[in-house]
Amino acid sequence: MKSYRDLDVYKESKSLATSIHKMTMSLPKFEMFEEGSQIRRSAKAVTSLIVEGYGRRRYKAEFIKYLVYAQSECDETIVHLEFLYETGSLSDKNTFGQLKTDYDSLSKKINKFIQWVENNLNDFNNSSKQTGNT
Repeated sequence: MKSYRDLDVYKESKSLATSIHKMTMSLPKFEMFEEGSQIRRSAKAVTSLIVEGYGRRRYKAEFIKYLVYAQSECDETIVHLEFLYETGSLSDKNTFGQLKTDYDSLSKKINKFIQWVENNLNDFNNSSKQTGNT
């Protein structure tokens, strides 16, 4: 793993944030600046926090802290999706269902990655130093 760009959770979160951004462009005008703005920020924060945590991976606790924040933002994004759907601002059931399923899956993947970091980060850091892949 040479870069955060190699992380599956990074790739998936970035793709989903782009999907959320595009989805919000079709919301009613009043919602684009209310819940639409909130969901765009939380969706993009997932990716940003993964990147920031990776940048601090030298410090295991910092890396984990930012990954926990990323998972929290992921869960917040799900709540915003539910608000949009339940209020009728996002009326496409298929779009809602797919995005909710994808974010539920991403939250689980981030959780598994946190567990992996907790159990393997020291090995990861040592092998990176040995091969020069820091």
